[in-house]
Amino acid sequence: MNCSFALEANAYYSISFDNVKFVESGIFLVNEEGFIEDVFEKDSVEYKSIRKKLVEDGKLRVLDDKHFIIPGFIDLHIHAPQWPQSGSALDQALEVWLNKYTFPLESKFKDLEFASEVYTNFVKQSLKFGTTTAMYFATIDVKSSSMLAKICARLGQRALVGKVVMDDKISNPSYYRDENAKDSLKKTEYFINDVLAIKDSCKQKVYPVITPRFIPSCTDEVLKGLGELAKEYKGIYIQSHVSESDWEHSYVKERFGINDSFALDSFNLLTDRTILAHGCHLSDDDMKLLADRSSSIASCPISNAYFANAVLPVKDAIDKSLNIGLATDISGGYSPSMYTAIRQAIISSRMLNDGVDPRLRSGKRGREDSSLSLNNAFYLATLAGGKALKLPVGKLEKDYAFDIQIIKIDDNIPSFYKEKSNLDLFHKAILLAESTNIEEVWIQGNRVK
Repeated sequence: MNCSFALEANAYYSISFDNVKFVESGIFLVNEEGFIEDVFEKDSVEYKSIRKKLVEDGKLRVLDDKHFIIPGFIDLHIHAPQWPQSGSALDQALEVWLNKYTFPLESKFKDLEFASEVYTNFVKQSLKFGTTTAMYFATIDVKSSSMLAKICARLGQRALVGKVVMDDKISNPSYYRDENAKDSLKKTEYFINDVLAIKDSCKQKVYPVITPRFIPSCTDEVLKGLGELAKEYKGIYIQSHVSESDWEHSYVKERFGINDSFALDSFNLLTDRTILAHGCHLSDDDMKLLADRSSSIASCPISNAYFANAVLPVKDAIDKSLNIGLATDISGGYSPSMYTAIRQAIISSRMLNDGVDPRLRSGKRGREDSSLSLNNAFYLATLAGGKALKLPVGKLEKDYAFDIQIIKIDDNIPSFYKEKSNLDLFHKAILLAESTNIEEVWIQGNRVK
């Protein structure tokens, strides 16, 4: 047995969009590299002998019935430098929020002492809420963007980090933009290589991401150059925003005569490692194109409620074979907790399904078959994120990274009698848990909380 240690625990994890599997007192063997070497369920022929051997070797930790484990969450879209303004100005229009609040804040991250303080604090907050894999936008500053990757490596979080590209002199403020396309591309390539140099310095790994902020902030020249970089650095991740709001979606349509997704594709920026945030205004053709390219959408239900002017029809997109993951979108989303994002994803989908205008009769008020179940939303936060990133994360099975949350049942999650099913307890915990219920967080076999 190639086993560093083993954990015996009740466990829940997604096996499909609709189904969550419950494992009673499963034994999870973890190897030196931090991957699940094997899982033994109670009905396994080998269960008793494996358990006996692990106990004799002092390698088995046993959790009681007041605890269970779930996979760590995968947050596909976070603006880490926006953490100081979380909860601020969310009643403003997107373009006002960006220019009055967000860009002035992000411009401060050339101060490395300030950047270190904010980034360290945020990564710790993210870990506290069980986020084991995070995809970050940093800022246009190269040094502090690289610093974010190094902080994640040091604190044990699996991270994908992008130096933001913004070179358009008309759309971006003079105090916060790249000097020109050539300068932006040079700095982006420098950043890529800086992060690649430390990628394998930690077990969980950190990755560079090509990051045009969104089409309105970028010239054609820089978008073309980023597409060429993506070809040169094969397998590199790409992230941006797509068809987020009426304003952003219309801007791209007027500029190119096509929607965001087709514009990004024309610059070779849609690949199987592209993750695009929002997508609330995607057409059927957009969804087909993204699915054909094996790109993914990061659904941001909280920020969508504030800025997107629409609700992403997640079930419709999935029916069209488009992979959808989940994200907090700090700070358009005010909470670093993926639990909050899961809950809002369900609420928003119910409102889309039923409609919100009481002047219309019920049959005409909503979009039928749009409601997400908790099982659906949990899938978005775990297994779908792993699928988007092409990484073995988000599932508690053999050969997946041992990224887990240990959840404790306490007074936040009332349990005065035995639930009607094992899933009832799981559902209650996901909807009611606070950060204090997340007793421990493990990433790649290392405890980080």
